[in-house]
Amino acid sequence: MSKFYRQATFLISAPSIKQAVPDKGYEVAFAGRSNAGKSSAINTLTDIRSLARTSKTPGRTQQLIFFRLDDDHRLVDLPGYGYAKVSEAVKKKWQQYMTAYLIERQCLRGLILVMDIRHPMSDYDQELLSLCQHAELPVHILLTKADKLKKGPANNTLYQVAAQLESLGIEASLQTFSSHTKSGVDDVHSVLDEWMDYA
Repeated sequence: MSKFYRQATFLISAPSIKQAVPDKGYEVAFAGRSNAGKSSAINTLTDIRSLARTSKTPGRTQQLIFFRLDDDHRLVDLPGYGYAKVSEAVKKKWQQYMTAYLIERQCLRGLILVMDIRHPMSDYDQELLSLCQHAELPVHILLTKADKLKKGPANNTLYQVAAQLESLGIEASLQTFSSHTKSGVDDVHSVLDEWMDYA
């Protein structure tokens, strides 16, 4: 594991893009439906158990959470979507500033989209993928909680999602991932290294 990820530290929580850190350097954002394992993935990839707060209450992340890797590189935890038990007005607000962030943020190099391998490609996921395609933003999909399935079914889901992406005309790389067993960590680091220009 690159030392850069292990030295991640919390930077700020921003309620909107206007309160975000200066738009310079390199950022990679993490998005996903609530309870898909996004915070756990961030913690696993940095090898810091409590960096991103995990919760059994879906939708806990309600702001843009910035983590510093070094002076020029950051990871960003975006609000979870889908299952969060919040008002429609709050959901609309989240959607607005997530959209603004993904489209307007010049230092954003790519998006890691987290999906529970047992429930992939929700309507929300597809909307986000279409938005990134429109913004010409690279996307890498993590099919998380792969340890919940045997290898055969997990690979079948991987192929099914790849076929669905192709049928939708959406370009994105993808892989299986497990925070529990740490399978797939090296593959994600390779993607991050390329986007962050660490390679």
